[in-house]
Amino acid sequence: MFDILPPKIAHKIESGIKSLTREEKHNKGRGNKKHHKESNSNKEKKFPLKEILAGSGVLFLILAGILYFKLQKVNIEISPKIEVLSFKEQVMADNSVDTIDSKNKTIPAQFFDAEKDLWQEFLATGNASNDGKAGGLIVIYNSYIPAEAITLKIGTHFLSDSGKYFITLNKVIVPAAKKQNNKTIPGSVVVKVQATESGEDYNIKPAKFSVPKLVGTSYYYSVYADSSQAMTGGFSSEIKKVTEEDIRIAKDTVQKNLLDKIQEVLKNEISEEYILLDESISTEITESFPAVKAGAVVDKFNYQAKARATALVFKKSDLESFIKEHINSNISASKSFLEDSLIFQHSPETIDIKDKKIVLNLDFSVKTYQTIDKDDLISLFREKSDGEIKEAISNRMGDSLSQIQVNFWPFWTIKAPRDKNKIKIDLKFE
Repeated sequence: MFDILPPKIAHKIESGIKSLTREEKHNKGRGNKKHHKESNSNKEKKFPLKEILAGSGVLFLILAGILYFKLQKVNIEISPKIEVLSFKEQVMADNSVDTIDSKNKTIPAQFFDAEKDLWQEFLATGNASNDGKAGGLIVIYNSYIPAEAITLKIGTHFLSDSGKYFITLNKVIVPAAKKQNNKTIPGSVVVKVQATESGEDYNIKPAKFSVPKLVGTSYYYSVYADSSQAMTGGFSSEIKKVTEEDIRIAKDTVQKNLLDKIQEVLKNEISEEYILLDESISTEITESFPAVKAGAVVDKFNYQAKARATALVFKKSDLESFIKEHINSNISASKSFLEDSLIFQHSPETIDIKDKKIVLNLDFSVKTYQTIDKDDLISLFREKSDGEIKEAISNRMGDSLSQIQVNFWPFWTIKAPRDKNKIKIDLKFE
C-alpha cells in the first residue's frame, strides 16, 4: 500500500507507526512496575485518544490514496448528428446464382415445391324410385264353344277380383275346350304374369281373374283365369342417387380446399429465414375425379383430387446484405450508418416461375453519422479536464456532433486518468 503514496507521506506514516509501537512497549513496562502501586491507589488508566486518532488518520490517508489512484475513471458520452438517407433500387433474385453480386444486382433464390392429395365424402341429393313389381303363376281357362284354341298376345291384361291388373309376359295359346260325358272341359295353360305397377299392394292372395279387353265379346265369359298361390315381389321405396350437380359441387369444393391446404403445406416447409411472396406461389390440380358416375344409386360418394404447389423465395439476410453493401458504396468513407435503423420495403416488379427469377423494387432508408475513431480520441483525453476534453472533441469532429457529456469518477476527480483503459467513450444516438 505504501507504493501508491508519495515518499514523504509514506515516510511519515512509517515513522508514526514505529513511534506508536515503541511508546506502547514502554508504557507496558512501566505499567508492570507500577501495577502494585496503582492497585493500592485505585487510579484509573488514561484512555489512548491520541493513538486512536493517529491510527484513524493513517487509515484515511491509505483509503484516500486507493480511491484517488485506483478508482479514478472518466466516461465521455458523444451524441453525433444524424442524417437520414433514402434509396430506391432494383435487385433480381435468381435461382441460377449462389452468391450476392452487388455489381450485377443479383441475390440467390431458392425453389420449393410440394404435393398433396385430398378426398372428401358428399351426400347424394338426387331422388330415385326403387320399385319391384309383384308376379306369379295363373291358370288361364278356355271354355269357348264351339271349341277352338285362343291366342293371347304379350301384355294381355288380367284383372283380379281385388281390382289389380297383371299382364302376360309372353304370347299365350290357350287350348280349346273338350266335351267329356256331355260336359265341357275347358282347355287350360299355366302362365307367368306380372303386375302393371310396383308396390306391396300387388302381393295379392290367390284370386280369380278376368280379361277386361274381352268385355262385350262372346269370349268374355269363356276366357278367365285363377291363381292358387299369392303373388310376390311387389315393393316401392324412395332412394338417393348422384346427380351431375352433386359431382360439380364436389369437384369445386375439393379443389378449393386442396389448393388452400397445399399452400399451407408449402409455407410450412419454408423456414422463416426466407421471404415468400404470395405472387411467387404457383398451384395446379394434377388429378381430379369422383368415385362414381352421375346416376349412381348411392346415399354418399367420394371425390378425390391431387395438387402441386411451387414457390420461388429468397433469404432476408441476402437482401439485407445487398442493401448494406449498396449503402456503403453510396456514402462517403468518413460516414457510418446505424444498422438497427435500416428500414426497407420490397415489391415484385416481375415474377417468372418458369425461369425462376424475381425482379424486386426496393425502397429503403438508414441513419448515417460522422465516423468516430474512439482509440484516436482517447489518446487525446489523458490527464485532460472537462473543458479540454470537449475542446479536443470539437476540434476533431467539428459541427458533426450535437452533444458532449463528460462524467468523472469519483466526484472529486477533475482530470482524466493517464491510463487509457480507464477512459471510456460511448456513442449516444437519439
